Amino acid sequence: MLRNSPLCVDNYTYPILIQGCSINPSEFEGREVHDHVVKMGFESDVYVVNNLVNMYGVCGNVRDARKVFDESPVLDSVSWNSMLAGYVLRGNVDEAKLFYNQMPKRNVIASNSMIVLLGKSGRVNEAHQLFNELEEKDLVSWTALMSCYEQNGMYGEALDLFSNMCNKGFSIDEVVFVAVLSACSHLLSLRIGELVHGLVLRIGFESYVNLQNALIHMYSKCGDVLAAQKLFNTGSFLDLISWNSMISGYLKCGLLEKARELFDNMPEKDVVSWSSMISGYAQHDKFPETLTLFHDMQREGVKPDETTMVSVVSACTQLSALDQGKWVDAYIRKNGIKVNIILGTTLINMYMKCGSVENAVEVFYRMEEKGVSSWNALIMGLAMNGLVESSLEMFEEMKKCGMVPNEITFVAVLGACRHMGMVEQGRQYFDSMVKVYNIEPNIKHYGCLVDLFGRSGLLKEAEKIIDTMPMTPDVATWGALLGACKKHGDKEMGERIGRKVIELLPNHDGFHVLLSNIYASEGSWVDVVEIRGMMSRQGVVKTPGCSIIEANGAVHEFMSGDKSHSRIEEIEGMLHEMVGRMKRLGYTHGMSEVLLDIDDE
Repeated sequence: MLRNSPLCVDNYTYPILIQGCSINPSEFEGREVHDHVVKMGFESDVYVVNNLVNMYGVCGNVRDARKVFDESPVLDSVSWNSMLAGYVLRGNVDEAKLFYNQMPKRNVIASNSMIVLLGKSGRVNEAHQLFNELEEKDLVSWTALMSCYEQNGMYGEALDLFSNMCNKGFSIDEVVFVAVLSACSHLLSLRIGELVHGLVLRIGFESYVNLQNALIHMYSKCGDVLAAQKLFNTGSFLDLISWNSMISGYLKCGLLEKARELFDNMPEKDVVSWSSMISGYAQHDKFPETLTLFHDMQREGVKPDETTMVSVVSACTQLSALDQGKWVDAYIRKNGIKVNIILGTTLINMYMKCGSVENAVEVFYRMEEKGVSSWNALIMGLAMNGLVESSLEMFEEMKKCGMVPNEITFVAVLGACRHMGMVEQGRQYFDSMVKVYNIEPNIKHYGCLVDLFGRSGLLKEAEKIIDTMPMTPDVATWGALLGACKKHGDKEMGERIGRKVIELLPNHDGFHVLLSNIYASEGSWVDVVEIRGMMSRQGVVKTPGCSIIEANGAVHEFMSGDKSHSRIEEIEGMLHEMVGRMKRLGYTHGMSEVLLDIDDE
């Protein structure tokens, strides 16, 4: 570049050339300029040295930046700041801290850089201590600490700092406002967000697009979708973030149609737009729409990310769509989408719930990084598919790998014991929660224990657990005991428990049906009629059963008593044939409970 140039280059020209290599980072060209600097004897000029240190730092080459710094015979405060900035950009806290402590004179610029780096590295206490030690603080110092709090989830502290800044009369800039509005969003603090909005208007910052987006996001997160919509409709300039924030706001408030309308009208869409809409459908149980939109995304040529795929796999799970789930898994591998802990765990759940244990285990061992949630999904899935021994073996393997079990792990382990009636082992696991892992059992753990004892016929012990547990039993816990009474034919306890829970939860259809079935199995038809009459008077209606199957890539849903399926005649014909075959094989089914449901169909 300079080798054959007729231009006369001096200590004023070199810095301009070096800065060009820094603005558009190009270490190759920067090194060429550096060689020319040495050749022409300008390596001792402090202005040239500072720009070289900065250029190498910006290009990520801290080693050569430090070499230039160490070999320079003359240094000033800019030299030290530039070298520190290189360490900060690299993100190496310990090297930066060591260099900062060696500085002959620390200035506010260097201190602000260190606060930023400490905040990004999660070392909030050190950042706060450094801030307090500053004799001179400027707006950047306050902004750096504000960002530090916001990045590390200390939203209350961020708002307190903002209040302190206002009281000290600092001139607030847009960066601070964005951080404060982000804190309001996370805390769902609409009142403070509105006050900040008023301050933005008073100062005259409302036309800044990043502030418009922060306000739209804040109002959306806090549930005031009308305020967000007003800002969106009157915004002087809208970008992709504005559109995506508004779509997220509609979805958060359950306004799927409005979100889809806005999505369809977007001038351009990115992966965030598609992921938000796909995730919104999945979160609101619109699983067929989730998969349809994902296929639309592919046709548009937009490459999905891990977030998108989590929603798509979740939809396959809820629809029990194993074939589609396998196709999605293959798509993830083919397109090199990173299988992080969340996506890997979601895939394991999908395969386990669809009964494909081998595929679930394969995904587990394919994951580069596993979290406790991944182990939990595997342990729970193995138990759910009847592989209790393998489930408990994986629990032991989990502990050997140094992974500490959590509350959900013990729900899975107790569930495994429940499936096999392993009462003593279940009791030991339950006791180890507090004694070994210092985990306080919650309602789900007690519910598993009640179900374990109840299924094993230990009804009095199960009832004793309910009577002594430190929290109010939930529907699942009562249901487990009542179901056990029916299974083991204990009419006396079943009637007592059943009437008690109906009194506590008079609108719950399941308990009414369970109790009436207990009476029916004993032939107590008068009591059956009484319970059914009670349901009728209280307006309690039995929720119809629902089944979902996948056939030839399509998902079919069946409601109890529903005859709307296009192939209902073929289905009923096959059912009659199956019943006939079962009878010829000597199978007879109990009619008492079936008769009870005829009116509900």
